[in-house]
Formats: sequence, structure tokens, C-alpha cells
Amino acid sequence: MTRTNGDQGGVEAVDFEGLVQRYYTGLYQFAFSLSHSQADACDLTQQTFYLWARKGYQVRDATKVKTWLFTTLYREFLKTQRRQQRFPHFALSEVDSELPTVPAHVGERLDWSTLVQCLAQIEELYRAPLALFYLEDHSYAEIAAILAVPIGTVMSRLSRGRQKLQALLVTTSSSEVASPVRRQGRAY
Repeated sequence: MTRTNGDQGGVEAVDFEGLVQRYYTGLYQFAFSLSHSQADACDLTQQTFYLWARKGYQVRDATKVKTWLFTTLYREFLKTQRRQQRFPHFALSEVDSELPTVPAHVGERLDWSTLVQCLAQIEELYRAPLALFYLEDHSYAEIAAILAVPIGTVMSRLSRGRQKLQALLVTTSSSEVASPVRRQGRAY
């Protein structure tokens, strides 16, 4: 597949398959040396070629293609590292003690509207950090800046807010099980 760029000012013609064949191995090895993971190296390499397909036309000098690809891969690696630091991944077995114990029937009956209703019942002091953290994906530091409070305060409000939300969810779910919702005179 040859892509011509016309009036966009970039490299005039690029053979994408040829580009992949020429640089895939080097990019993969570089990605593997950074990530130490085959899966992550594959993802980084694929993302780099995806970005080339979207933005490669911006490269004006054909001799700069290799540099652009390696620079892009490195920037993507840094972006994934920052995201991983912000939202670390843990195996469930590592954080079992931190997970709330929720009866099985609660998880089966929980829906979005119930969650929103319970969240609305929590004091604003705890609701704001919960919403910013879980619904908006903000970090502790960002929440602290938004709410103008120390990070420690954010952490304690999140902890207390989670406890309050869990208690409300369990109570709400238990009451729904005990008394089914009635619509137009029929039990559901």
C-alpha cells in the first residue's frame, strides 16, 4: 500500500508494508529493552505503526522516518509508564485485604442508578473525592489540587467515603431483595 500525500507537505510516497518490514524488528527490540515484556513490546511497536499511519504524513524528510518511529515509540513507552504509576495494576491476591467484603447478592443486583442514588446520599465532603477518583480518574494529587486540601486528607476522605458508600449499597441492596420493586401493581 502506497500512500501519497499530495499537498499536505510530508513525505510524498510511503510503502507502509515496506516500512513495517524494514523497522519492525528494531522497534520491537527497542521496546522489549524498555519494557522487559513481550506483550508490552508488541503493544508499543503496534502503537508506533498505528501512529505512523495516522500522523506519518507530517514527516517532511524521508531520512527522518526511522528517527520519528523510534522517538514515537519511546514517547509512547513514557506515556504508559506515567499511566501505570498513576493507576498501578495489582493482582487481586496482593490486595485482598484492601477489598471490601460485599455479599454476592449485592453484586448481582447492583446497577448504575443504584450506585448514583447511593452516591448522592453521601455527604459532599466524601462524595466529591469519590466522584473525582472513581468517575473522573483523577490522581490523589489532582484531587488535592482541585479540592484545595492535602493529599492525606484526600486519602482519608476516599477511605471513609468508600465505607459509607459500601454500607449504603449493602443496605439498599438488602432492602431491594426484601421488597421487590413494584411497577403498575406487579412485582418484578
